[in-house]
Order: sequence, then C-alpha cells, then structure tokens
Amino acid sequence: MPQNVPSFDELMETAQRSAVHLEMRDQYAVGDEADDFSDWLRTGHRDADPASEYWAPWVDMVSRAVARGVVVRRARIVSEPVTDYIRYEHAGTVVNVVAGEQVRWLPRRRAVDLILPGADLWIFDGSQVLFNHFTGVGNWGEPPMELRTEPGIVKQCSDAFEAVWERAVPHDEYEIH
Repeated sequence: MPQNVPSFDELMETAQRSAVHLEMRDQYAVGDEADDFSDWLRTGHRDADPASEYWAPWVDMVSRAVARGVVVRRARIVSEPVTDYIRYEHAGTVVNVVAGEQVRWLPRRRAVDLILPGADLWIFDGSQVLFNHFTGVGNWGEPPMELRTEPGIVKQCSDAFEAVWERAVPHDEYEIH
C-alpha cells in the first residue's frame, strides 16, 4: 500500500464506532494461516486458544477496539455444503467471539437477490472501505488491499453489508452443512 494509506492495523486502532467485515469466498490460502489450516486438515484440531501465539495479536487488537466502544461485526457468505476451509473457519470463530466480534453466517443461496461488492471488505466508521483483493486460488492479490472513501462507494458497501447482516444467522445458531 502507498505510504499515505493507513494499514489495516492503523484503521482498526483508530476506529471509533464500527468495524465491519464482509467475507464472500469459500476458500482462502493466505500464508499466515496455512500451517494452522494444514494441521487442522491432518488432525481435526483447531487452535482455539485466544492467548496462543497465533490468535493473541488479533484478540488484543479487537478487544482494544471493543473496549473503546467500537462495534466489530463479521458476516460470512458461504456455499453449502461448506468447504473444508469454511469448516476450519467455523471451528475457530469462537475466538473471534471471545475477542468481542459479532459473527453471522449467510448461506449463499439466501443471498442471490442481494447486490454485493466484487471483493471482501472492511468498513471503518461508515466512512472508509478497505477492499481485500485475492487471487483465484485465495492468495493475497496485488495490491492486497485498496482503501476507498468516496461516499457513494461507502454507502453501497455499507448497504450491502447491512442487507447480508439482516439475513445472516448468528454464529451460535449456524449449523455447518
């Protein structure tokens, strides 16, 4: 990202009201979780310890945001039956919840009439959209992130997130299919 564009961490650390995340892929292949995913595939065991080396930085950042009054929500649109990767994500979502995130799941078939952005994204304080760009196989794209602040784009993305959130199932009620 160019030097004048804040990093994800900076955006999360400076959020004052809200940080919402829309995930729409059934498979990711980002390097920072590759070993954990491979271990889970092999053993069926997912690191769900909020204090572990893997989770602690995320838990600390989200917990700080929530402590200062930021509402952190994550909505995932998933195909059913779900992929192994989504099973892996679901198994670790308890840590997101412990950190203070609200998480919901929306089966893709229930999203067919929604107008959705073309990439996963974060929206901070209803004024900045950070698009996450991935390759077809789920690795980070180039550039990996793009920050947009145009009011029309922010509104479209915010409306899309809220439409997904309204239909989605809370994590503790969503059953993997």
